[in-house]
Amino acid sequence: MLQKLRANQTLPSAETITAIATAQGRGGVGVIRVSGSDITAVANGILGKLPIARHATYSNFLDSNGDTLDQGIVLYFPAPHSYTGEHVLELQGHGGSAVLQMLLQRCLDLGARMALPGEFTRRAFLNGKLDLAQAESVADLIEANSTEAARSAIRSLRGDFSTAIHKLIDDLIHLRMLVEAMLDFPEEAVSADDIEQRGILLSKLQTTLQLTLETAKQGSLLREGAYVVIAGQPNVGKSSLLNRLAGEDIALVSAIPGTTRDVIRQAIQIYGVPLHIMDTAGLRESNDEVESMGIALTHQTLCKADLIIMLLDASMGMTAQDKAIIESLPKDIPRLLVLNKIDLLHGNTPELPWSGAFVSVSAKTGKGLEELRGKLLESIGWRDLESGTFMARERHLRSLRQAQTHLTQAHSVLVIAELFAEELRLAQRALNEITGEFTSDDLLGEIFSRFCIGK
Repeated sequence: MLQKLRANQTLPSAETITAIATAQGRGGVGVIRVSGSDITAVANGILGKLPIARHATYSNFLDSNGDTLDQGIVLYFPAPHSYTGEHVLELQGHGGSAVLQMLLQRCLDLGARMALPGEFTRRAFLNGKLDLAQAESVADLIEANSTEAARSAIRSLRGDFSTAIHKLIDDLIHLRMLVEAMLDFPEEAVSADDIEQRGILLSKLQTTLQLTLETAKQGSLLREGAYVVIAGQPNVGKSSLLNRLAGEDIALVSAIPGTTRDVIRQAIQIYGVPLHIMDTAGLRESNDEVESMGIALTHQTLCKADLIIMLLDASMGMTAQDKAIIESLPKDIPRLLVLNKIDLLHGNTPELPWSGAFVSVSAKTGKGLEELRGKLLESIGWRDLESGTFMARERHLRSLRQAQTHLTQAHSVLVIAELFAEELRLAQRALNEITGEFTSDDLLGEIFSRFCIGK
């Protein structure tokens, strides 16, 4: 199936593409990448010859008159032993924008065309050098903004995620073979032992799929981050807490209630996990039109959160207004109660009519902030897995959940072989979408269009 898919989607082999593969701006080294069937014409025009394969060769880079545009290292990778699976030429010259543009134009004059975003990696996928999950991890590695995210992307790029998916698919195929063999011989009676064996294998599959989904969720958190909204009454210290978590003065802090009128967003990292913290307008009844608009925006923001920090003034305890705010919060979104201003207490933390998790902090002094950071990660579902995580995207989680749903439905029709086999087939199809064995042109276009040009 995969070979048929790629045969239908392979880009025209006659086209040779080129792009600058290094970041914009000045640098010590700049790289031009060329891939396609007509590498010889480009190499002869710029270098005067085709370089020795897989050897670093120092060369002059020539213009149409034979004059030197630049000098540098050239690498030639003949197909299929290259990143794209096609002939690839890399010109490593000086990193000035002017010289790179001249060299790029020279490649275009020699018959190459500008590569589309992600086209090099798309060709690598279509030519079987990477599966789709690995191809996506290339972009994730480039965009990683923390050490943990980069490590997870590397695990996916080397195939850890794909290996886990292929193991699930292999187990699914094995179970499907057993069931469909029974369907091919309807005259044979299906024994209770056969059905029991079917159930045992299915249960093992469900357990493995659940573990894979949990690991993928951790990778998704590293890639996407979690949205955390700070809510509460005016003047309980929401802006001060945001500033303390961010490590700088992001939000205006004032003793005047209602200072914050808009949602203030700040991206932070806790132990390498990205969080998007949002400070909101204090929730109360107000006759101020602008403040009322801010409060309305707060309610909209709360509905989109992954976690809500309900902030209270520890010196006041939980007031009737706090209870009313808690009752108004979206029921399906986790919340973490945080008591602020413990520096004002002269005794024990007040008793709270609250059975959930809470943390006591002082945004002013920083006391309790380390415990809060740990509780934040725990509340969004982060677990430091010993085996490490692999980078995952929302589409991967969606496919895993679809497969999980089909396996659950398969369990409900365990004794009806035809329906059982169909649910297994649909589960396998959902998993195949992750690695690209089954996908659509539209999905590929969406995925690779988000890559940078040159990759």
